[in-house]
Amino acid sequence: MVRPSAKVLDIVGTLVRLGLAAVWLISGWLKVIDLNQSYVAVEAYDLLPAGAVSLVSAGLPFLELALGVLVLLGLGTRVVAVASAVVLLGLIAAVSQAWARGLTIDCGCFGGGGAVAPGETQYPQEVARDIGFLLLAAWLIVRPRTLFSLDGALSGGTAEQAEPDEDDDVVDDQLDDVGENEEGQAGGRSRAQRS
Repeated sequence: MVRPSAKVLDIVGTLVRLGLAAVWLISGWLKVIDLNQSYVAVEAYDLLPAGAVSLVSAGLPFLELALGVLVLLGLGTRVVAVASAVVLLGLIAAVSQAWARGLTIDCGCFGGGGAVAPGETQYPQEVARDIGFLLLAAWLIVRPRTLFSLDGALSGGTAEQAEPDEDDDVVDDQLDDVGENEEGQAGGRSRAQRS
């Protein structure tokens, strides 16, 4: 089996990192510029007491911006990707429960939010979109090495390319072992079938 080179994976990882950064920066900024609407959006989920609604609606936009800046810089990439995955799972759960309860709201994920007409909900699209964002975070959890990251610069590499991560070597060795086991099992089945 042919695997992409480390350089190709670094490029893909960099694009993934920049994509996830864009998600957080755009969604956070669109909420920050209208914190009152952010409150309306969080309140529409009908999950939290009023005090918690205020805390979440005021804090979430700034958390999203912080995640966006850290991912953009490539600083603490794996940890930030885990935090991103946790936030995204929370958002997916919130949208899914609103859908299951028959609430008619816009998620407010990219600004706006609140009650909408029954035919205007877009729950399947919102959940699918957030699962796509979750896949970006998952990539960075599994392989945080990217180009032009502060992680690379701070680990003794250059900002252009991070040094190989020990975890990458372990994963590569495990993939090699799996490939060898599959080939060995296939050969064993062929011999058994001939007997």
